[in-house]
Amino acid sequence: MGKKRTIGMWLYQNGGGEAIGKKIKKKLKERNIETIDNVNLRHATAKNGNIVHNGIKLNKLDLFFSYNAGEQTQYQVYLYQALNRVIPMINSYEAFNLTEDKFQTSFVLRQNGIMTPDYRLCHRDDTDELRRIIKKWDKMVYKPTDGWGGVGLTKIESEANLDMLMPFLNQMDLRYFYVERFVKYDNTDFRVDIVDGEFVGCYGRKASGTDWRTNITSGGSVFMREPNDEIISIAKKAAKVCGADIAGVDIIYDLEKERYIVLEVNGIPAFATPEQEKMGLDFNDKKIDLIVEMIDRKTKK
Repeated sequence: MGKKRTIGMWLYQNGGGEAIGKKIKKKLKERNIETIDNVNLRHATAKNGNIVHNGIKLNKLDLFFSYNAGEQTQYQVYLYQALNRVIPMINSYEAFNLTEDKFQTSFVLRQNGIMTPDYRLCHRDDTDELRRIIKKWDKMVYKPTDGWGGVGLTKIESEANLDMLMPFLNQMDLRYFYVERFVKYDNTDFRVDIVDGEFVGCYGRKASGTDWRTNITSGGSVFMREPNDEIISIAKKAAKVCGADIAGVDIIYDLEKERYIVLEVNGIPAFATPEQEKMGLDFNDKKIDLIVEMIDRKTKK
């Protein structure tokens, strides 16, 4: 049976997450892998070479599986980085940190031949550059580099729009501005789930009638959608170049340039909710099996 192994896990609880966690723990136990659940680094302390949570030295674990997008704090991320130096992590801190930053992700994707929206990163004082960009692109989207769920995305459709927005951005004391050329598309996207380099599943998201964002938190809705081979290939490559063991890759079709482009790589893509499973999204079991298999492989000495 082999040596008993122990991992730590922090998985979101809402939207069916609790039931998913129980399935993962059960399947790991069948492989003689024990799981210490609900390891929230917010309640951990680092001292004298150890990171301790409820009396357990996390740095002595065989692996830590962190999967909770909504409750991350700077303190937790800081300990995430430290823990990653001494034990395997899913996702690794490097992949987590990269996929949390929209500019860094776009930069890496472009370096590896994966198309993204045209973008610019400029210094907060370089408003002249932003004006040059809006004249060239006609429309653009301001994005917080570390935002998620569509929060903070702002569509800028004219120089007058930009002039109205600048005082608000300046009040936020940002170090830089990241903007993307607005892509003409059909207001739908593909969310493609990849685990350990394997295609898990796909669904579509559609923006509401009053919005251009497909994010569920921005009013978007989920629908059944099958990807073609090109979309799956793009998603696999995007996950690989980001170093992400688990990734949700958002892809849209640029109607003007007639090609697929990657909008975002999410390092903590949600499992299908119970409501979505009733719609027919049935990839949860495959995703769980691939995660369990990957944990098993990464914890073998």
